[in-house]
Amino acid sequence: MKPSVYIETTIPSYLVARPSRDVVLAGHQQVTQDWWQQSRPNHDLVISQYVIDEVSRGEHEMAQMRLSVLQGIPLLRPSMETETLARELIRRLNLPEQAKTDAFHIAIAAVHGIDFLLTWNCTYINNMHMQRRIEVACREAGYTPPVIGTPEELI
Repeated sequence: MKPSVYIETTIPSYLVARPSRDVVLAGHQQVTQDWWQQSRPNHDLVISQYVIDEVSRGEHEMAQMRLSVLQGIPLLRPSMETETLARELIRRLNLPEQAKTDAFHIAIAAVHGIDFLLTWNCTYINNMHMQRRIEVACREAGYTPPVIGTPEELI
């Protein structure tokens, strides 16, 4: 059985974005494309309606491209457990309104027992301060948190 990977919204965003002039962002875009081409087949990918909702926003043409790369990836269903854990994560992480969906990405991956959560969101998901609190909240609720990282870390 392949390791499972929850694809958070930033992954399809970086995957189809117009090439950036910013050297760091351009590097992230390239690593994302490399991971998608080379490492994706070694994993069982999953997404959620939260991802679909987020990638559907913005410029229509780009939204369609993001949705296109997600075609065929199984959708995890939310539950009361997901909602409960997400609310606890929002509280513990002290997330601002615009970042509350990030808690739902983490919660749905944890509740479904997903191995990895792949993201470029290093503000509210993938940073050491948040990861420590995420792990404690998930474990106290009875769930194993997914390992959170970037495509660069999962290649």
